[in-house]
Amino acid sequence: MAIFDIFKAKPKLKGKTFQRSYQGANQGYLFSDFKASERSADSELRTAITILRSRSRDLARNNEYVKRYLNLLQTNVIGEKGFGLQVKATDSIGKSDRDGNQKVEMAFKSWGKVGNCTVDGKHSWIDAQKLAVESLARDGEAFIIKHRGSAFHDSFALEFIEPDQVDEQKNQRLANGNEVRMGIELDKFKRPVAYHILTYHPGDYDYSTTGKSAKHIRVPASKVIHLYMPNRAGQTRGEPWISPALASIKQLGALREAAIVNARIGASKMGFFTSPTGDGFAADDLDGNVPIMEAQPGTFHQLPSGVDFKAFDPQYPNNEFEGFHKACLKGVASALGVSYTSLSNDLEATSYSSIRQGALEERDQYRSWQRFVSDHFVRPIFEEWLGAAMEINSFGIPLRQYDRFSEAAEFRGKAWNWVDPQKEMGAAVMGLKNGILSLQDVASQYGKDVEELVSQIAKDKEIAEQFGVRYALEPFGASLNSINPDIIEDENTDNTVV
Repeated sequence: MAIFDIFKAKPKLKGKTFQRSYQGANQGYLFSDFKASERSADSELRTAITILRSRSRDLARNNEYVKRYLNLLQTNVIGEKGFGLQVKATDSIGKSDRDGNQKVEMAFKSWGKVGNCTVDGKHSWIDAQKLAVESLARDGEAFIIKHRGSAFHDSFALEFIEPDQVDEQKNQRLANGNEVRMGIELDKFKRPVAYHILTYHPGDYDYSTTGKSAKHIRVPASKVIHLYMPNRAGQTRGEPWISPALASIKQLGALREAAIVNARIGASKMGFFTSPTGDGFAADDLDGNVPIMEAQPGTFHQLPSGVDFKAFDPQYPNNEFEGFHKACLKGVASALGVSYTSLSNDLEATSYSSIRQGALEERDQYRSWQRFVSDHFVRPIFEEWLGAAMEINSFGIPLRQYDRFSEAAEFRGKAWNWVDPQKEMGAAVMGLKNGILSLQDVASQYGKDVEELVSQIAKDKEIAEQFGVRYALEPFGASLNSINPDIIEDENTDNTVV
């Protein structure tokens, strides 16, 4: 082929039709009901956010699986003790400032007690963390206003408001060039500048808000934490985490309700009396124009001449119900980011290996959520508290030391127990022996810091010596064989079997 042949018109091939490169873009009749939106994230949310939020709350109140999901998040993302604070500030010569670190940790723990950390005095710091996570999953977002003032412990406290009060119906272009989108004022870079908050909850119908016109207060963004996880660029408000599964959960609940009603009706074994003429039948009672006869266990009735009995015996739910219900619930669990076993509490026909694999994958998801909550909620609150407490010299460290302690703060979320303690602990020891793991790596699996771990071991020894108790364990001198899972002691002999 000559070099200029590329400019020649290509001959048209008879019988050839255009084919799409992407089958997902097919416009044929099989895809006629596949309607997609090309609108922005905010445009889609603006008309749906109120409905999604209210339906998500309804399921949280009335659906056992959604309630279970929210409990799983509180238990695994926050846990019993919440996020632990570990401060690792060093002094001018690079040594750990143990005294200063302990002061900060103890002062923050004191602020986190019930009555101190929230303006209403009803919550502890752990309660606040759980409330934030539940609101994040159920409503899609959480709003926390940071308050300063002498009326609060350490001159700092939090106020939780429901997303309804950040008026999603308020949308306008301001004279200064800023834009208000669903109650949030943004600059030209879409950075939040302020939040336009209703002075009352719009759904508080039963008290003092009926008949009042909407009144907003403008709160600067520096005083508000808007906790949400955006799914698209430019998304201003959060969507409930339950949104992808809302329809399935609702329909599955309706299916189960119908199955229960059918099973109850089936257990009643009802029926109908029929006759060619409908005459000459004396029943126990009438429901409108329909005669009915009450039956008790162990009783028989003689039917009038010409009257026949037709039994009503529904056979649903049948054997296919359980498999169908399980398949639907697996899809729901996938949408929520948790395992089917955890969501359903169904351990039937599961093996150790499958449970272990599911648990490890699920824990990775929980760790991802923990990191998000730590970065976007826990740390900002700590830094704001630290600055407020240092300003009033709450624990004897001046404000000029703020950067040294705030930058050295670390937060550790809940850890999990071993799936197989013997094998996994043995693997950890082998990793330490071979230099693959550090002591910090192992301690992190329990949500601890290596300094905290070694300090606790030293305290245990001191307490044992104080009371004259022999400390029989030597944590860092134990033989590997003593916990190697491949070495098993025969109980009937003194021999060790490998």
